Amino acid sequence: MDETEFWELIDGTREDAEGDPEDQSDLLVERLTGLDPDSVLDFARHFEARFNRAYRWDLWGAAAVLLDGASDDAFDAFRAWLIGQGREVFEGALHDPDDLAELLEDFDEERDGDCEDLGYAADEAYERLTGLELPDLGLPPRPREPEGLTIDFESDAALAGRFPRLWERFRD
Repeated sequence: MDETEFWELIDGTREDAEGDPEDQSDLLVERLTGLDPDSVLDFARHFEARFNRAYRWDLWGAAAVLLDGASDDAFDAFRAWLIGQGREVFEGALHDPDDLAELLEDFDEERDGDCEDLGYAADEAYERLTGLELPDLGLPPRPREPEGLTIDFESDAALAGRFPRLWERFRD
């Protein structure tokens, strides 16, 4: 599975789930179970590489704005959800997290920004196909600390200053 096929699976399941993150996770498991185990491993590698790329202070700050705070676990679920939004949104957010103000059509704090299950779709599909746990993917480990400069998540002024468009659209 190449990068294009990875994003096609993400986009197809999001569209078929009509944007519902939990339904998208379920559909992704179903579609991955229709593939061979090596393709599921490839998908898992693509997902994990992007999950680790998104381990950045600026994205964590954007998550804190959107979710009105973001713990470690909430940020993990946010990164999985962000991947689930597709290549354009994901890459746009990595380019500048404040661009999420324009990249997201809508954001419902009750439904969006949290899709931990999406991060386990490959694990579940692989286990269904093989009866075994997903093996080590051979990727470098996640960095110990997020990349970039830290942001004071407790300071509304710091968050509004760093993410003015997100703040204006989703917090004002």
